[in-house]
Amino acid sequence: MRSGSFDGSSLPALWCLLRVFPRGVHWSEAEPFLGGVVPAKLTEKLDPHRLAMRGTYAAAPRCTALQGTVGEAAHCGIYPQRPSVCREVAPSWEFGAVSPQCDKARLAHGLAVLTPQDWLDPSTAGTPPLPQSA
Repeated sequence: MRSGSFDGSSLPALWCLLRVFPRGVHWSEAEPFLGGVVPAKLTEKLDPHRLAMRGTYAAAPRCTALQGTVGEAAHCGIYPQRPSVCREVAPSWEFGAVSPQCDKARLAHGLAVLTPQDWLDPSTAGTPPLPQSA
């Protein structure tokens, strides 16, 4: 079992959904003076009001922030700075409920959907549950 604080940097579950659900984010998410935290160098202009994470609209979509190999060891390289579209979808059963978008993304990558049995209870209050393989 993994210990320490949860930061999303080494998760066996697929957390990146942008390959399956490419969407734009408001340009302000990459503007530090407006409180944006997404690294601007990892984005590209989608239209006058939205940005996209680089690679998500490519012929073979893969967000440039996605590190590792999906299905083996993949994680978001900018997890604390990920855009709002990535924060909106929790993994299935992380908080006790199924996530249809998570399930669809995992299936698109050839991964099994998560089940309640994939999660361990946290050992400390305030820590999200972790997959059993963590």
